[in-house]
Order: sequence, then C-alpha cells, then structure tokens
Amino acid sequence: MNPSPLLTRLRAEWAPSVPRELLAGAVATFALIPEVIAFSFVAGVDPAVGLYASFIISIVIAVFGARPAMISAAAGSVALVAAPLVASHGLQYLLAAGLLAGAMQIVFGLCKMGSLVRFVSSSVRTGFVNALAILIFSAQLPHLHGANTATWIMLALGLALIYGLPWLGQRLQLKALTAIPSPLICVLLLTLLSSFMGLPLKTVADLGQLPDSLPLFALPEIPASLETLRIIALPALAIAMVGLLESVLTAAVIDDLTGTPSNKSRECSGLGMANVAASLFGGIAGCGMIGQAVGNVKYGGRGRLSTLFAGVFLLILMVALKPWVSQVPVIAMVAIMVMVSISTFDWKSLGNLVRYPHLSSSVMLVTVVITIATHNLAMGVIAGVLLSGVFFTFKVANMLEVQGHVHQDTYIWTVTGQVFFASADALIEAFDVLAAAGKPVRIDVSAAHFWDITAVGALDKVMERLRQHGCSVELIGLDDSSQRLIERLKV
Repeated sequence: MNPSPLLTRLRAEWAPSVPRELLAGAVATFALIPEVIAFSFVAGVDPAVGLYASFIISIVIAVFGARPAMISAAAGSVALVAAPLVASHGLQYLLAAGLLAGAMQIVFGLCKMGSLVRFVSSSVRTGFVNALAILIFSAQLPHLHGANTATWIMLALGLALIYGLPWLGQRLQLKALTAIPSPLICVLLLTLLSSFMGLPLKTVADLGQLPDSLPLFALPEIPASLETLRIIALPALAIAMVGLLESVLTAAVIDDLTGTPSNKSRECSGLGMANVAASLFGGIAGCGMIGQAVGNVKYGGRGRLSTLFAGVFLLILMVALKPWVSQVPVIAMVAIMVMVSISTFDWKSLGNLVRYPHLSSSVMLVTVVITIATHNLAMGVIAGVLLSGVFFTFKVANMLEVQGHVHQDTYIWTVTGQVFFASADALIEAFDVLAAAGKPVRIDVSAAHFWDITAVGALDKVMERLRQHGCSVELIGLDDSSQRLIERLKV
C-alpha cells in the first residue's frame, strides 16, 4: 500500500533520512555547546540559562518554525543586546524582556514582516555570511591564547580527522567513514585520547557550571507595573528586531544551500513562540544560528528532526551525560567551529570583488567591516541595507534624461526616467528656460514617472518658470499614476 500524501509530506518535512537527521543534529549540538556557554557569559548569566534556552528554542522552532534544518538557540547578537539589562536589573527582568520580545515577534510574523528580507541585497547577505564566519573563527582564538603544545597538536589532529576521514572514505570507498559525520568522530577520539593520556587540556567543565536538572516552568519574579514595562520595553524591542533580522537572514542562507523556499513570516512567529517558551523556562531569548545551521545542512540535515534532536541531544548531554561531557576537551569543539567558519565563509566572494560592480563589492565590505567592528550582525546588515539604498537611489537618479529641440517654432522637451526626491533638482536644472522664452513649449513625459511630492513640485516649478518667461506650456504623456498624484496634490 502506498503511503498517504500527508505521510509523504510529513516525512519529507521532518525526516527524509532519520539516521542522517540524527547525526547532523548531533554535530550541531557539539557546535552549540561552546558558543552558547560563551554567549551566556557575554549576557552576564549562568551557562545553564543559555543551555536551557537552546534546548527549549530548538524543540519549539522545530515544530512551529518555517525553515526545516535550521538551528536556533541562544545567540551572541541577542546576548549583546541583553547584557545591559542584566547588569542593571538582573536575570528576572531579562526573562520578562524575552517574553515581551517573543510576543512582539509573533505579531511581526502575523504582520508579514518576514517579507522585509526581500530588501536585503545579495551583497549584504554575502557580507552577513562572511562577517559571521570571521566572528565564529575569532571567537575560537581566546581558547588558543597561551595554549600549550598538547592543545595545538590536538587541534591539528581534530582538523585532520574532520577533513581527512571523509576524503579517505571516498578514496577507499569505505561507507563506515562517510556514514558518521567526522566531527562526531573527532569529539569521541580526542576525548578518549586526552583521558587515557592525561593531557593538560581545558575541558567543557572548565567553561562554567553545567545544569544538573531539567528546566522548570516559572513566571518572571518581577512586579507587574508600568515602571517594569518602561524598563523592559526598549530592550525587548531590540531583542525582537535583532532576533528577527538574524533568523530571516539565516533562513535565506539555508534556502540557498538546500534549494528550497521557506516562509519568513512564519519563521518570525515561530521564533516568537520559542522565545516565549524559553523565557518561561528560565532561558535567555535566542534566534537563528547560521554557523550551526550551515554545519547541520553540511552533514545531511534537511528536515525538522535534525533541529529537534539538536535540542534534545543537548539536554541529554548536559544532564544525563554530564560527567562524560565535562571531560570533552574544548579544543575538539574549537576544531568543529573552525570547520564551521571555513564552511560558512563564501570564498567565491573574494574573486567576485574584482568581477562584480564596485558599488556591490563596497556594500559587501562595509557590511563585513561594521559587523566585525561592532560584533553586532544587525548593525552590519542595517548599514549594508542603507548603503545599498543610497547607491540604488544615486544610480536611478542619474538615469534621468531631459532632451530639448525646436520643431516648427515649438520648443519640445522629452523627459525620460524616474523623477523623485533625488532627481528632482536635476529635472529643474535640465530646462533652459531662457532659450525657450516667448515660444510655445511642449513637455513630453510619456517615458517618465513621477513618484513623490518632491517630483511633482519640481515639475510645477519648471512649468511656472516657463510661464513667467512668456511660454505657453503643454504637458503630454502623463501616466495614470502620476496624474492621480498630481490631482491629489492639486498641482
């Protein structure tokens, strides 16, 4: 009997291949642990707060999110925004801000704000990806500062295992070496080696106190008052916007990697539900994690099961397998994150700097530089989007063309292009009013479009000047949209 269409769709969405989903999710989990712990310290909270949040967010986003195979958890960009609130008012106010931020994200999703990703150009997306890859790599450097010889040797061995095992498996046609993701083998072997040889390596236990129980449901312990709302409103809005921006861009990157679309507005609402749930269980708000998501996809994750298992496996490791996880050398996860940063970086973009238009390359570089300088992905993307808008406006404004000639004693001007606030002055300057003085004038705008009040004002000013110099003015070719705008403004 053939499976029903519903079962076929659910399997394709959740688990095209169960073993690959579970293994890819496990890789994402090991990539999450050091990052989440580090981001917890950035936010000024215990590692358990970030780890609990990552567990809850992964489960909720797997069910309610729009992008299968995307990993969401406690993220650095949100931690940066949250840190001042924690420093000034404590964890409970952060949990309340996370609740409010999640509610805002749900509303943003219902208002279809996820579609705003369409205004992010490919140059900004490339800059976003490259900047994040650099930040992921730079985040590993503190683990290597002042490292001993054993640490460097284990890092080299870890990278050799991660990159060498798949190559060796393909070369010798050994399915055993390609069936299991090499990062998992790297973690296992480096942990066994460091334990048996007693190597002086920093372990996960050295990063901070790990949780030893399941998260518990509880409302934030803060007074319900307008003063509380005043304190958390702006931080909540910042968390909501940063999380929304990073998640929809991460979803767009995964769309490109998998060749499948996703509903960005649904992703916003799903993230909001996840952040509400995380806050109610004592966790910090989070968003999409592009490095971990890329790693998940790289090792076969295509469905929601990989996202779900990444969260479940994280809790299993932190609680049930805490003694073993505590002994995992940090350098093993550093090797994984170095691999993730290399995989995330768009290496083709370096060659495209020369081949692509200079303006596009400039937008990409500005996005990278500002993101790295501020350690804030949202700031870099916003700067890139604004710069893209300025360059686009400048380019369109320069496409305006006004040509004039005399035909049977009538001075005819033909306007071609887009007339708006940036090209309005150019329109006025293009008319040689003195040359047409005393002659009948015809202005043909059939190849032009007037977009705003400034454009209509510029046209009105040109016609008024011509009339002041004794010209009878005829305007022809005005399209319906421009005509309605002029009539509405009573020009």
